[in-house]
Amino acid sequence: MNMKKSLLCFLGIVLLATGVYAGAKNESNRVVIYSTSEDYRIEHYQKRLNEQFPDYEVIVNYMPTGNLGAKLKAEGTKTDCDIIGELDTGYLEGLLDNLADLSSYDSSAFLDDIVPSHRKYLPWHRGSGCIIINEGFLAARNLPIPTSYDDLLKPEYKGVLSMPNPKSSSTGYYFLKNRVNTRGEAAAFAYFDGFAQNVLQFTSSGSGPVNALLQGEAGIGLGMTYQVVSTINKGVPLKIIYFEEGSPYSIYGLGIVKGKETRKAVRDVFDFYVTTLNREDKELFVPEPIFKNQVNTMPNYPQNVRIADMKGIADLAEKQRLLEKWQY
Repeated sequence: MNMKKSLLCFLGIVLLATGVYAGAKNESNRVVIYSTSEDYRIEHYQKRLNEQFPDYEVIVNYMPTGNLGAKLKAEGTKTDCDIIGELDTGYLEGLLDNLADLSSYDSSAFLDDIVPSHRKYLPWHRGSGCIIINEGFLAARNLPIPTSYDDLLKPEYKGVLSMPNPKSSSTGYYFLKNRVNTRGEAAAFAYFDGFAQNVLQFTSSGSGPVNALLQGEAGIGLGMTYQVVSTINKGVPLKIIYFEEGSPYSIYGLGIVKGKETRKAVRDVFDFYVTTLNREDKELFVPEPIFKNQVNTMPNYPQNVRIADMKGIADLAEKQRLLEKWQY
């Protein structure tokens, strides 16, 4: 009986040790990524990562821009996030103390003006904005297509407009920042006082206006160019226009939380993001140039568009100050 008990005890210890080892092994092979990309882009990343790393548990989670910036700021290096798969550089600039040094990565393929000198993150994509028009919606209400931002203040457009909220969406913020840059701060906020009277909804994400137009809830949206083009290429009759000020934009970056770069699984996955997924994302989804000699082959994507004045778009202190004044 004693021998039997001893044997059972020994087997229990072996099983426990095996379980602990397996758990540790699984933990070391798990890579958690947070991204502000749309669901269809994240679906592509997840599929490609599963194919490339069958022995790793790679998890790509979506989180809105403002929420992800706040999460990473609050949690610091103790966060469950290993890799920041996409985040507006304005937020990334406020997280530099929590980001790993990426100076060992070759950044020569990127356009020089979008590579940060501190090398705490690498460029991921350039998100540009446009005015989206649902011509059928406007025609049914005998409304003309607007030709300027000031047109959007006219009372006939009440309940017709949709725009992302700058406090939660980097898309919304670059429209706000462009207004500030071109009109001055006081005039810009006075403009949005009037604009808000005509807005159906300030959406929580940059994709909100496109969805509002698709569902027939709004007729005019301020949104992301590549999202509209993707929708148009699926046969949806939306129209892209630009006002005199041009196309506003923001740069989004890719980084590693400091301390996580010591894990092989994290380095392997990040390397794949930099060398492969970044190129695929530009070819399939967001063709705005971030690479030298990058060729855009996406059908219906606007060409030779005037770039708006986006001076200071990555200035986090300025962003926080302006967002404190946003009341909608």
